Amino acid sequence: MATRDGRSSSASSHSGTNIPPHRGSIRTPKRPRPQTGVFEERSADLSCPICFNLIDEAYITRCGHTYCYACIKKSLESVKRCPKCNSNLKIDDIFPNFLLHDLIEKHKARNSGYEGIGMNRDSSGEFSTGADGLRDFVASESQNLTLPDVNVMLDVLTQRKQLLEAESLASQNRLLLEFLKHLLKQKRDKQGQIAREITIIEKDIEEVTNKLREVHNACPTLEDVERTAAGASESDASTVSAIKQEMIEMIDNISSSTGRREDTTSPETPSRPMASLAIRRKRMHAYFDDFVACYFSTKSREFLFGKDDRTKSVSDQHKSPSLDQFRESLIKFSTYTSLRVLTSLNYSNDLFNNSTIVSSIEFDKDNEFFAIAGVTKRIKVFDYGAVMKDIVSIHYPCLEMTSRSKISCISWHNYHKTILASSDYEGTVTIWDAATGQRTKTFQEHEKRCWSVDFNCVDTRLIASGSDDARVKLYSLNEEHSVATLEAKANVCCVKFNPKTSTQLAFGSADHCVHYFDLRNMKEPVHIFKGHKKAVSYVKFLDGLATDGDFIACGSENNSLYVYYKGLSKKLFQYKFETVEGVLEPERREDDSVEFVSAVCWKQHSNIVLAANSRGIINVLEMV
Repeated sequence: MATRDGRSSSASSHSGTNIPPHRGSIRTPKRPRPQTGVFEERSADLSCPICFNLIDEAYITRCGHTYCYACIKKSLESVKRCPKCNSNLKIDDIFPNFLLHDLIEKHKARNSGYEGIGMNRDSSGEFSTGADGLRDFVASESQNLTLPDVNVMLDVLTQRKQLLEAESLASQNRLLLEFLKHLLKQKRDKQGQIAREITIIEKDIEEVTNKLREVHNACPTLEDVERTAAGASESDASTVSAIKQEMIEMIDNISSSTGRREDTTSPETPSRPMASLAIRRKRMHAYFDDFVACYFSTKSREFLFGKDDRTKSVSDQHKSPSLDQFRESLIKFSTYTSLRVLTSLNYSNDLFNNSTIVSSIEFDKDNEFFAIAGVTKRIKVFDYGAVMKDIVSIHYPCLEMTSRSKISCISWHNYHKTILASSDYEGTVTIWDAATGQRTKTFQEHEKRCWSVDFNCVDTRLIASGSDDARVKLYSLNEEHSVATLEAKANVCCVKFNPKTSTQLAFGSADHCVHYFDLRNMKEPVHIFKGHKKAVSYVKFLDGLATDGDFIACGSENNSLYVYYKGLSKKLFQYKFETVEGVLEPERREDDSVEFVSAVCWKQHSNIVLAANSRGIINVLEMV
């Protein structure tokens, strides 16, 4: 009996039975066959010319050839020609072939015999056979196989297995190779970066070593001093004593001008104006990682571009301005070790009044007077010098002004010591004469609570205010009404002019962003700073945040004041206000305190900071 491919079947001759056409002998079967040869012919017609599998998601080209979408897309990305006719093609020149796609799907559906034995087409277009279906197929068809047929199949399957294993191993190794190459590139880049950093550090070490050597050579030794003292006459000794006294007085004057008040009777006062080298070294190592980041930040230009020594003189070629800048930061940071209270004030003397939150503290332009304001509707102005000289713990203001509503913010004029502005909970902006305590002008244009007010440092007539009505108002001291309005999309919590120009302004908003505007184009902001997860309640430009641009202080809801140094992520100091229990309040644990630090202000160009909390306690703190 002959099989469908024209070869004799030994199995049929031995059995003497007729084998149904679909159960014929299979010598080298690659795929199960349907009842006729129509499947192979139709499969060839519906095959992709690139992958030779049944077309998946048929796409036809402008030149009339159909491929799998993934195949033709990948081919055009690299070659940009039709694989069959070599015509110039682009991705835009291929279109879905819906008719052929439907025919292919119907063709797949008609081949139910393949589905019956568990064979399905996978995402790559190949037929995959389930374990159970394959087992059933082999068990049923193996009865018709001769030993040579089985040997041929084993050879084919063995080769196929070896090929698949090799492809799998190659794929794994390609992935591993890509990882190792990327890792090597990262490490080499890091190696180059470390080499450049080491070069910069070595140059700086050489520069500092040379400076120490110069200082050592210039300073007299102890023997030189003793020899000079022994040969000096009494008149010379008196001259030296006078010079010494003069230097002591000069140091005292410097201390007083920087705001430091040395009290030799206090055990908390250090014996020297600055911390010892040992203490400085200990603090440096405690913040070492932060200082490393600060060092390379100041050296970033040299690190990225290198030094340009061609324009420098021979004597300046080894000098590094960035090193001097970092040295200054290191010294300033290690100068202070803690905060101590110099004196305390009360915003309200009413023990039964729990609503005594201080919302704002501001020094005047000369740091002679400071004003405090808050929810008691009062602005109290104190003479800083008088407060520091008072022996008693109760301090009285030199001027007191009463508002019609709770005060949210105050701002001193930058040139006139007697002009003060305030904003309140009713949306009113008031201009005060701090000499007489009288109102000179009132702007009542906000529809809701006004949170912030600020004078412009350049155009000193200009004032800005921000409110819960989502507006920033601009006023002039020469006008009776606002001169411009900025519309925001959410409540405006704080507003601040750029101290270097009259045309730039920033405000923080309840939309969690800081908006930066140029007043010459008020339709849209110059930039929007994003990243906060809650409303921005306070915004200032850099030189308003810190003493000499170095130290930063901020209050917290845990009733503490935190002091930071620029470029360092860790806090330097933390000062916690004492929790004050009200007369009618039950005792609370420290963790349950609802008090918070509500206002902070630096005494400019000094180491003095004023902090107030929600109980109306104002502490004058000194960094020591």
